Formats: sequence, structure tokens, C-alpha cells
Amino acid sequence: MPTGLEIRAPLTGRRQEVLNPVALGLMELLQSRLGQERSRLLAARAERQLAFDAGERPDFNTTTAKVRSGTWRVPPAPPDLADRRVEITGPTDPKIVINALNSGARVFMADLEDANTPTWTNMVDGQVNLTDAVRRRIAYEAPDGRRYQLGEEPAVLMVRPRGWHLSERHVTLNGEPVSASLFDAAVYLANNAEELLERGSGPYLYLPKLESHVEARLWHDALDIAEEYLSIPSGAVRATVLVETIPAAFEMDEILHALGNHATGLNAGRWDYMFSLIKKFREDPAFVLPDRAEVKMTVPFMRSYTDLLVHTCHRRGAHAMGGMAAFVPSRRDEQVNRQAFEQVRADKERESADGFDGTWVAHPDLVLVARQVFDSALRDRPNQIERQRDDVDVEARDLLDVTTPGAEVTESGLRNNIAVGLRYLESWLRGRGAVTIFNLMEDAATAEIARSQLWQWSRHGVGLAGGGAVTGDLVHRIQQEEMGALAEELAEAGLGGGRLKEAAELFEEVALAKEMPDFLTLLAYELID
Repeated sequence: MPTGLEIRAPLTGRRQEVLNPVALGLMELLQSRLGQERSRLLAARAERQLAFDAGERPDFNTTTAKVRSGTWRVPPAPPDLADRRVEITGPTDPKIVINALNSGARVFMADLEDANTPTWTNMVDGQVNLTDAVRRRIAYEAPDGRRYQLGEEPAVLMVRPRGWHLSERHVTLNGEPVSASLFDAAVYLANNAEELLERGSGPYLYLPKLESHVEARLWHDALDIAEEYLSIPSGAVRATVLVETIPAAFEMDEILHALGNHATGLNAGRWDYMFSLIKKFREDPAFVLPDRAEVKMTVPFMRSYTDLLVHTCHRRGAHAMGGMAAFVPSRRDEQVNRQAFEQVRADKERESADGFDGTWVAHPDLVLVARQVFDSALRDRPNQIERQRDDVDVEARDLLDVTTPGAEVTESGLRNNIAVGLRYLESWLRGRGAVTIFNLMEDAATAEIARSQLWQWSRHGVGLAGGGAVTGDLVHRIQQEEMGALAEELAEAGLGGGRLKEAAELFEEVALAKEMPDFLTLLAYELID
């Protein structure tokens, strides 16, 4: 055990196998060298939020204008990562890992962040599963006797570590919890980087929740340190950044530049991006959004963001990855499936026509739909980076234009936010971070957008389409009704009361707090093992 590092959780089963001296040594090195800078950057986020609360609005940074005007490009993608036309995501339990790798998608992003409740069991056993997946020995036997194992041509593996704002309280250095980002990256890279390179692939990461190029530079430094420590080639670790915060949208060039030889691409999300807009401009009623289902990717601020992302990526030789298709097919209602598949197809056709090089799906049954669309667009090309999108000219005001013609805040939308948020949080507290709710695969971003909209609407007394206004009393009344429905569902599933009481108390707290908490998961983390 490195000096000062302490593990405050059981090392049972195969956990010592992944929390080995190499992984712990890298973890200690990263935390000791970068922990102070991480803390400084998180403090800078808080300071900038105060400025936003006072009315400041983001703009393109004049001090980095030379980066935006330069002709630099990121290194070419590794051969097995050149074609990313369909990527599937999910948590790291063995059955899902196997099914995702066998799904026919080009890439599987194993999610240690939003689709994963960060219990000690989930985080460390998930690393064991990834280690087995890299070595093609992962297997799973279901309670009914069915056995799952990898096929002949599994998808390329990528891993999403947790964001800079999260800590791993089960491991401390000199008494302070280590960064969850550094914990996840250290364990994964220490156990798998060399093995992946020997197999002709490489250690590929998705980096979440960045808010600036300075935070991207911190990842660059962490990956450089890891490569040197593990004696693997410089630039072997490649990273794609999820542009899921408003500040990051103004620094796409700078983020790619800061990652340097680790950069591979950017990804355009949806719910986290909306959540960021609400959170950053929470005190300004001009940024009130309607029902989340009405904020489609074609509304001005979302359209400008995705167009700029494609233009930026292709100008720099990087991949532009599209957003999530979260539909989960019904086993009973084919009409629901037909309508949903049509919507998924239309969404992917929009992305491919806009120049995206690939897209995300949440369920194996959607892989074929998405692949057909991108096969038609790409044909025998691995991507369409050559499409420069020189027609794109996005200014700061375009990224902040939240006009949504005809959209409203409705009681139905209010109730849906409460129903989905409660169901997700209750499941999250039981250790399941990826949950099917009303035929959609939901993760932590779902709960964040749900509770932030409730906070925003009640904060500004937003009027409902049918009359009346959103108030704390109305939110509380509807939550009580939804709790009754969820209690019945839990009882029918043999779960008793589940974690409903705690979920309801926490959800109402973050939805109606006087000051909006930065992240729901920071508070929820205190309620799990």
C-alpha cells in the first residue's frame, strides 16, 4: 500500500486483483500530483457560478482566440477507432457488458458514471468485469441457467470514468478522499492499458462533465503521468469529451487542443446539456425551458450547439459523435415500437445529414436501426470528417437562444418529471444506475434534468398551460400521488417499500431547495454503501 493511501472498504473476492500495487501506486501518484489543482478548478467553477447568478453570460474566450484560429489538428484515430458509426452505452455488470459487446455496435462505452450507482461493489466489481472483457474471458450465467459469453467480433471498448466533481470516499490519501476520476482511470489503465495495446487496440476513454479547457488540460496531465508510469507510448490513451455543459460549448476548440495527443473527438448529449443551461442561468427567468420532451435537438440553442460541434471536430480532424437514442423496445406493444423506431430513425437521419460520424444507442435492439442510417450515409467510409461544415457560423447569442415556439409548461410535464425522477432515484439508491422507465433507458442525467426543471419552474412561479402556476405545494401534492403509484409497483415486484421514502425526501429536497444543489448525486452518495 503506498504511503498515506488507505482503503476503507472490504477487499473481498477478486477486488485485490484489480486494486493491485500498480493500480494503487498510480492512484497515489495522480492524486498527490493533481489533487490540489482539481480542487482549485472546482473552486473556480463555484466562482463562475456566482458570476452567472449575477447576470454574467458566457462568450468565446478572447485570450484563446489564436487556438480557435489556428490550423492544428488532433492525431488520427487508432485503426480500430476510426469507424464509430454506432456506439452503445451501459453500466458494467457482466450481462450488460457481454450483450453490449455482442450487440453489433462498433463501440461499447462502459459507463462508470451516470449509468452506474457508485457503490463500492459496483465500482470495483465493475473494474473486474472490464478486466475480464479486455481479455475476452468475461462470462455470466443467469439464474435461469442461460449462459452469456463474448462472440467472435466484440465491439471496441471505451470507458467513461466519473467527473471531476465526484470523490471516491472509500479510498483516502492522507485522510482525504481521492478524486473519483483519478480512481477510475488509474484502476482501468493500470490493469488494461498494456493488454489492450498488445491486442492491437488501446485504452480509450470518454471524459464527462468538463466545463473548460483548463479542466481538459488536467486530464491531459493525468494521462501523460499514467503513460509514463505504465511505460506505454505517449498518446496511447485516447479520449473523447462529452460536451454536456454550457461553458464547454464555448471552448470546444480549446478542449481538443488542451487534450493534445490524447484527443479523438467530441460528443453531443442532450439531458445533461439542458441541465447545465438551467443550472448555470438558474436565476434568470429568460432561460426557463418548457416540458423537457418539447426541447428537441432542433430548437435554436441545441441546433447551434450540435452544428458547432460538428464544424469544430471536422476542422480539427476529430470525430463528432451524436446523442443518445434511449428508447427500450416494448415486449408487449408493437405499435409503440413502430412509432419509436420511426422517431429514432428520423433522429439518426438528422445527425448523419448534419455530418456526425456516429451516434449513441442505449439498447441492442436499436443498433440495427442506427447502423442502417449511418451505413447509408457513410457507405464504405469509416467516418465523414472530410465534411467541414463551412456553412456553420455560430455566435454566442445562438448558443443561448432558448426560443421554443409553441412549447409550454404543462401539468403533464410536471408530473412526468416527478414520476421519472422518483423512480430513477429509488432505483439508484438500490444500486441500479441504468433503469428502464416508461420505455426509456434513464440514467443520472434524467434525474438531474427532472429536478432542475422543477426547481426552475417553482423558483420563477411559471404558469401552467391549463391555468395555475408551479408552486412547492403543487410539486409536493403530485409527488405524494406518484409515491402511491410507485409503492404499488415496488410491492408487486417483491421489493417491499424499496428505498422510496429516502428517494422521495431527497428528490423533494433538491427540487425545492432555496439554493439549487450542484449535483443530486453528491447528496445521494451519502445514502449508499
